[in-house]
Amino acid sequence: MSVHQTAILDALPAHATYLSFDLQEETDASAVKAALKQIQRLVDGQRIVMGVGMALAQALKVDIPGLLEFSGIANSKVALPATPAALWLWLRESERGELLHQQQRVVQALGPIFQLQQEISAFKYGSGRDLTGYEDGTENPQNEEAVRVAIAADGSSYVAVQQWEHQFARFHAYTGTEQDQMIGRRRSDNEELEEAPVSAHVKRTAQEDFAPEAFVMRRSMPWTEGARGGLYFVAFATSFAPFEAQLTRMCGAEDGVTDDLFHFSQPLTTAYFWCPPLQNGHLSLAWCE
Repeated sequence: MSVHQTAILDALPAHATYLSFDLQEETDASAVKAALKQIQRLVDGQRIVMGVGMALAQALKVDIPGLLEFSGIANSKVALPATPAALWLWLRESERGELLHQQQRVVQALGPIFQLQQEISAFKYGSGRDLTGYEDGTENPQNEEAVRVAIAADGSSYVAVQQWEHQFARFHAYTGTEQDQMIGRRRSDNEELEEAPVSAHVKRTAQEDFAPEAFVMRRSMPWTEGARGGLYFVAFATSFAPFEAQLTRMCGAEDGVTDDLFHFSQPLTTAYFWCPPLQNGHLSLAWCE
């Protein structure tokens, strides 16, 4: 029986690593499939979640319905870098040491067919806060609604990911009240501000305000590298449409009003992946056989 990769709906781990891989050039399909069979043994959907990019589907000449490659938003008022990859993996652990061992096993299983493109170390901050101190994922669907939003009938899911880098000096130059107005919630009690401006993040992304509604399951986590840091945004859904609807409004393509997040944070990456279901406790490779 096909089931979803369970971590998509599970609570956030204490520590995580996000890995993106490119395919080596001129690699034949048989070698790619052999590497996928190696990684299949490691991807349990709980400690490791895996997503397939368009580049991999094209290399194997397989059609995955609904899989796209992010190419930007028409008429965007801000920069939205497109950074496609062949594979994406979310490694999840309760402590950092095991993450290193997990990553070593993943890289060994995929090499030399896949080349590491990006490695992002992430962690749970407090009860699930962004590094600005605001709660993240407040409007996530719960229980059966979460399954309906994030998991397709065959157990697969679609995930949009973005690495956002915060400009902390710029953010802290605002007063606490100004920060609350930009987010659209009070940091102190997480209450939504009804009188927040239309540019506030909560107003720009109110999932129920779209037609059709644009609900996603957010699994975002903060990241740091030296003195740099921000949020690694992760949104699961049954298609990329809800994410694109939200991003289109955030970037000002609809009405020229950009999300106040862009005053102190910018996306460095954007990519789309399809997360296959599990079959008998292991990642299903039926889509490429």
